[in-house]
Amino acid sequence: MSSGPNGEAIGAIGRTIMRWQDATQDFDEAFGRLHGLSRPECRCLGLIAFGPQTARAIATETGLTPASITALLDRLEGRGLLSRKPDTDDRRKVMVHATRKTQAMIEDAYGPLRRDGIALLSSYSPAERGVVLKFVTGVLDMQSRVTAEFLARHAKKKAKTA
Repeated sequence: MSSGPNGEAIGAIGRTIMRWQDATQDFDEAFGRLHGLSRPECRCLGLIAFGPQTARAIATETGLTPASITALLDRLEGRGLLSRKPDTDDRRKVMVHATRKTQAMIEDAYGPLRRDGIALLSSYSPAERGVVLKFVTGVLDMQSRVTAEFLARHAKKKAKTA
C-alpha cells in the first residue's frame, strides 16, 4: 500500500468495507437464527421481498439445484412464508410471492436499517449521493466478478488434481 493521505484513506475504506460486510453477515445470520431459517431460505425471502420471482431465478441466486429449490420452497410455503401462483402473463410459469407474514418479518428486522439508511443518505448532497451510488455499484460489480473468477480458478485447480 502506498503511503500518504491517499494510501491511508484507501486502506481505511478497505478495512471499513470489510467490517461492513461482516456486520451485514452478522445481522443476516441473526435474522436467520431468530426465525429458524437457513442461509438459502433467508436469501429466497430477501429476493421475493422485492417482488415475485420464478423458482428458476431463486435457484440461480441461491446456487441451488431445481430439486433443492423445490424442497426449499415447499418448506417455506408450509411455514406460511411464501405462496406460489401462476404468472398473470404466462400461466405456464409459476411465480413465488412473499406473504404478509414474510413482509412483516422483513419490515421488523430490516425496516430500521432502511429508514436509518434513508436518513443518512438524505444528509448528503445530490452530488455526494451520486458518488456513493457509483462507488457501491462499482464495488458490487467488482465483488461479483472476483467471486466468479475465484470459483473458476479453484474449479480448474480441483479438476487438475482429480
